[in-house]
Amino acid sequence: MIKKLFDRFNNIFFRVFTTFAILILIFAVVLGIIFVQLNRNAAQQYNEASLSRMAQTIATRFRNYLMDNDYEECMAYLGMFGEIETTELWTVSNPNAAEPMSEIYANMGSKDIFIQPEFADIIKAAFKGESESGLFYSNLHGMTAMAVGMPVSINGRENCGAIVLVRTMDQLDDTTSSSIRMIFISSLLALGVSGLVAAMLARRITEPVRQMKEMAKDMAEGNYECKTGIDRTDEIGEMARSIDVLSDKLLENEVERANLEQMRLDFFANVSHELRTPISVVRATAECLNDGVVTDAEKVGLYYERILRECKTMERLVADLLTLSKMQNPNFKIEKEPVNLVEVFGDIIRNAAAISNEKNITIKVHRDKDVYMMMGDYDRLKQMFMVIFDNAVKFSPEGSNVYVDIHSDEDKHIVVTISDEGVGITPEELPFIFEKFYRSKLRMNAKGSGLGLPIAKYIAAKHDGTIDVKSEQGVGTEFTFSFEEAFEGQDTSGKSQ
Repeated sequence: MIKKLFDRFNNIFFRVFTTFAILILIFAVVLGIIFVQLNRNAAQQYNEASLSRMAQTIATRFRNYLMDNDYEECMAYLGMFGEIETTELWTVSNPNAAEPMSEIYANMGSKDIFIQPEFADIIKAAFKGESESGLFYSNLHGMTAMAVGMPVSINGRENCGAIVLVRTMDQLDDTTSSSIRMIFISSLLALGVSGLVAAMLARRITEPVRQMKEMAKDMAEGNYECKTGIDRTDEIGEMARSIDVLSDKLLENEVERANLEQMRLDFFANVSHELRTPISVVRATAECLNDGVVTDAEKVGLYYERILRECKTMERLVADLLTLSKMQNPNFKIEKEPVNLVEVFGDIIRNAAAISNEKNITIKVHRDKDVYMMMGDYDRLKQMFMVIFDNAVKFSPEGSNVYVDIHSDEDKHIVVTISDEGVGITPEELPFIFEKFYRSKLRMNAKGSGLGLPIAKYIAAKHDGTIDVKSEQGVGTEFTFSFEEAFEGQDTSGKSQ
């Protein structure tokens, strides 16, 4: 229960809402304090200026009354002032003056006014000839009040008294209270609005995050075909696209892994299948020799020759399987270097002479120049072309020809054509000749492993080349290779592809 509550408070929505709420509250409080302070300062300045002007006017008129000793007019003026103004007017005699103002003109005794220090300070300043004001809480009025003191002197003599104007600031207090209430209500409304905004923002953030989380779970379970479905241009959209790309890469890796696993299984299955027959022959022959079933020296020699021949067949088959396995591995890199195909075919023709001479087959080579450079692996290219030569000689009748043509086309590609005058390939068999372990039913192909042409095709692909075949029964077969030519100025550093 506590963990669930903690998780709920730890989610993005709560964090966004809390952040919004704190920011709104801080903004509202700071703005409210500034507003209230500005309002109080403005009201204080206005009232202070108003009371100061009024005190100055009253002090001047009061001085005239004192100079004329016009008591009745003075009292009439003070009475009229009390009727039309809400501001209190206090007149105070200075008891410390050489000629203090007559007490009959004073409506406030000094003892009464001095009971509150703030009033006392203003009156004392006026007795000294200074005009002073103050805003404070008045115990006499039970609320905030502003007081302004103005000295009263006659003919430049010592200040005989003071005029004090007192104005209660109940309106200012009410305004301040109202402002505080408005700030409180505004804060509550702001919290509500921030909650809605936080909810929308949190949903906009958390929904794609939730989708990406679900996708991550699916990928963890092996489902790499899932997609986030998020189409946004912000950072979340970029992250979603990165996850989609990751999903594609994982899917590709999974497919590659499955292919490699299938290749591994196929390899072991093919090895076991192809080795079963020669191993059975070797075992049967060895048992005959071991059990003494065959004792004739000539037959014993034939049996040993058969064992050796089958061992060579197994050796060649294993070598072809290993080569094919390497070629099928997408991570297998061929180390390339500048290779002259004319030199490659020079070696091939010398090696093929032994098998071609047995059948009196003539190899005819046509080329326009002595150098055809390409980037490749010399030994692999030789192995690839040797496979085609071996098949051309194997399936050609005695006394026929094998043709080799090397030229460059308009696209700066080297085109190599190897053709024979052999039995040809049937239209039904032609689509399958590059499949592993596919062998024609011809007697002359009985000893073939069915791996030569697949190996040749993979070698061509590793050199970014192509291999095509055309054949007509009774006429012959033609293999055509195409590779990018290495020309002057091209990088021939021998880097692997």
